[in-house]
Amino acid sequence: MAMMAESEPGFGLVVAGHVDHGKSTLIGRLLYELDALPPEARARVEAASTRRGRPLEWAFLLDAFQAERDQGVTIDSSRVRFHHDGQSYRIIDAPGHREFITNMVAGAADADAALLLVDAADGVREQTRRHASLLHLLGLSQIIVVVNKMDLVNHDQSRFAAIADEVRSYLGELGLTPLTVVPVAAATGANVTQPAATLAWHHGDTVLSALARLTAKPSLADQPFRLPVQHVYRVGERRLLAGRVTSGKIKRGDPVVLSPSNRLSAVAAVETWPPETSPAEAMAGQSIALELTDDLFVERGEVVSHEADAPMETNVFAARLVWLGQRPLEAGDGLTIKLGTARHPVIVEAVRARIDPDTLARDAGGIVSRHGIAEVLLRTPAMAVVEMAGGPPALARFVLLDGFDVVAGGTVDMHDYPDQRLSITRRSSNLTPVLHKVTADMRVRQKGHQGGVLWFTGLSGSGKSTLAIALEQALFRRGYHVYVLDGDNVRAGLNSNLGFTPEDRAENIRRVGEVAALFADAGEIVISAFISPYRADRERARQAAGSRFHEVHLSTDVTVCEERDPKGLYARARRGEIADFTGISAPYEAPDSAELVLDTASASIDHCLETLVEYVTTRFRLDSRSD
Repeated sequence: MAMMAESEPGFGLVVAGHVDHGKSTLIGRLLYELDALPPEARARVEAASTRRGRPLEWAFLLDAFQAERDQGVTIDSSRVRFHHDGQSYRIIDAPGHREFITNMVAGAADADAALLLVDAADGVREQTRRHASLLHLLGLSQIIVVVNKMDLVNHDQSRFAAIADEVRSYLGELGLTPLTVVPVAAATGANVTQPAATLAWHHGDTVLSALARLTAKPSLADQPFRLPVQHVYRVGERRLLAGRVTSGKIKRGDPVVLSPSNRLSAVAAVETWPPETSPAEAMAGQSIALELTDDLFVERGEVVSHEADAPMETNVFAARLVWLGQRPLEAGDGLTIKLGTARHPVIVEAVRARIDPDTLARDAGGIVSRHGIAEVLLRTPAMAVVEMAGGPPALARFVLLDGFDVVAGGTVDMHDYPDQRLSITRRSSNLTPVLHKVTADMRVRQKGHQGGVLWFTGLSGSGKSTLAIALEQALFRRGYHVYVLDGDNVRAGLNSNLGFTPEDRAENIRRVGEVAALFADAGEIVISAFISPYRADRERARQAAGSRFHEVHLSTDVTVCEERDPKGLYARARRGEIADFTGISAPYEAPDSAELVLDTASASIDHCLETLVEYVTTRFRLDSRSD
């Protein structure tokens, strides 16, 4: 048995649990029994134990800091690599003490599976539950539960069964099922690698046999190619994009896309260090430099990928995080988010829920205190490059910084939000604008009013369609050239190929925004009656129409809309019959500064209609007369 070279990736296994439940001791004993310790390492452990007048302390192998040996506390995330039965492992000993939870998160973020330790005498503690929640937060679904120190409870089977039931119940509430639960006495070696007579009543796994049952994730080399750019170097006339390949493979000649700039190029050369050779291909784990066929200006933080399986781009996403800052987290806080090698300013737009790690109870947001777990909504001013959990991992996890301090770690959740790449990518080229002989002023003089877009946005049941149709009639009677765009006349034709995924919703609104802008350019008043839940999509519609765009927010509360529910949609959504229903199971982002805000809960339809007609008259008509 041999220790692994540091460069080998291996199967990442984090060992977590409450402080002093025996994590380091279990790892040390496992390595000893597998003969995975170099002689000098064993000698150091024996010497350290002798100096302190203690029996052989295998925890000293992992507890590298003097402070840890003196206090019996693991501070950093120690890592040991070894081979067994053809499998390579990276064992990560994560700190159990509450004050070192930042290091625990850092260690677990690099793992593929987890050993969760519970002291048989001490039982399930706060940090046991907190660590389980963090493992779930970081996307670890393969968990082996180890009930350690069975020697302290006289190897009692009933004690083991009670703890196993409690842990299974808690993990079940997280949606996790442990691979197995193993009784162990790490100090004596019982059930670490071999069954023990003292635990003869246990007919299941040892720790070692449980490790053999873990399923390795797909190799990073087999996942989509990602190279977050760390540095850009100029070597003579060449521009080299340097970084570490976090997943996938790349070779000379491959077409690539840079995100979030969405510029296309191809790989002219792959460089490694030392530079004697230029390999034809590089893969996950290698630090390389790419030369592109085009001399593009590229900055740190861009991500190089193949165009066919590029990462997602967004300026808003949900996230689940653990807050590590000294001061509480609340909505409106401005921080810095680190995704791969990129850093962006970020605003905590909302704290959607706080999660009690002990009970898993959720409450509706508020202030998140230190070590709290929360679901939040994050927004960046520019496009950020992200991944869904379960995809290439480098961009699915993030940290938040306050100045230079790490104050949170979390995972990206894009289930309710669209990939905005398609909405911001322009593929048309060689376009020549048509010079109309009919000018905008000529259209205004003919029609007697300006063209424009009245963009109604609000929840289902807020009155958008009712008001849009009523306004169309009222304006038509007054001589306006007006037309309503809504789901019925758009989705039946122009957008008949679109469904209701976040991406299809975004594309639906993008097309509507462009059509509405053309109507406005032709001198028409177009009324758009769509939920249009995403703020970024409405901003693109505003950009398309320019100064002709007028956002009308029907701010009616979801409880009022649900009480109306004329089509029974809310009721069906509550029963789970309609997925991704805005306001229930999908988000609605209210406007920040709409030109007009109407609440049909506090004002009648007639009053709202009167307000709208007056708004149009004062802003669109060439004179102020109301016909």
